[in-house]
Amino acid sequence: MGKNSLQVNGVEIPKGSTKNIELSLPKLYHLPASIPIHIIRGKKKGPVVFVSAAIHGDELIGVEIIRRLKKLPVLKKLRGSLILVPIVNIYGATTLSRYLPDRRDLNRSFPGSTKGSLAARIAKLFFDEIVQKSDYGIDLHTGAIHRSNLPQVRTNIHNAEILKLAKAFEAPVVLHSALRDGSLRAVAQDNGVPILLYEAGEALRFDETAIKIGLKGIINVLKALEMLPKTKQKKHKTPLVFEASQWIRATESGILRTLKALGDIVKKDEIIAFIDDPFEDRSIPLLSSFEGVIIGKSQIPLVQEGDAVFHIAHLGDIENAREQIGYFQDDALQKSDISGLHSEHTIE
Repeated sequence: MGKNSLQVNGVEIPKGSTKNIELSLPKLYHLPASIPIHIIRGKKKGPVVFVSAAIHGDELIGVEIIRRLKKLPVLKKLRGSLILVPIVNIYGATTLSRYLPDRRDLNRSFPGSTKGSLAARIAKLFFDEIVQKSDYGIDLHTGAIHRSNLPQVRTNIHNAEILKLAKAFEAPVVLHSALRDGSLRAVAQDNGVPILLYEAGEALRFDETAIKIGLKGIINVLKALEMLPKTKQKKHKTPLVFEASQWIRATESGILRTLKALGDIVKKDEIIAFIDDPFEDRSIPLLSSFEGVIIGKSQIPLVQEGDAVFHIAHLGDIENAREQIGYFQDDALQKSDISGLHSEHTIE
């Protein structure tokens, strides 16, 4: 692991150097476009890790995480190489859209093709120039538009090495996530590059807590890979690890009145919301069909029958879960544990 030579887009990155590189994309109506890449290479040998954001162009939290990450002085002590890609889907980010101009989802277009669609060509370029030159990846996402996610890491929890890194990230939740055809994570895994997928917050919105947990999580993973020196930590947080999750859907159409928030633990048959009829004095309770932790929820007060409303991770030991999830819900702990990230230039 670790490479003596590292080239991206034909540019050699010497040890102990920092480079900004532009990956040229197909022109859009003759307007030039490119993917900006920021590469930090340590003086000493170590793994190559890429961190990417905005594969879906409206998922912006990762853009801010990477902006803050590259300013941290601790990266001067880096072993190995860090490839930072703050906006993969430049076209989508420009128009505040999840998708590309051809209406395709870039995260269903890997490994791509030089002769395929616009999405396929971008996927091919990103995969060849970034993913295949890396040993690990961290891909930053948010919930879809009008949906918010509890900070969580999604990965293959049945792989002992990647599960260890997922726990080291120290998000409140680690969720086993099945691989989807054409996704970056699926194709990267097939090519021997394990990826952690960080999900937090909502599309087109910044969430300061989600940003701080993501920023600290990346540093934690780099420390676990021995790419950064480890520092003394008061206490390592143990995330809840889930095998499965399920969406609870609206049973009727109406106005959604939620009773539960992200991170709340719910019991089987507990009322988690009411669906109110906007024209009649009638309310229908929405129940949780199993014990679990709310890891995602709709932010829209109007729902139609069948709409996904609450994303709940299946839970076994509810008492143990209350203790573990507590650090996320406790405002005092939030302030003390991530206070070092308030400054763009400070991290422990």
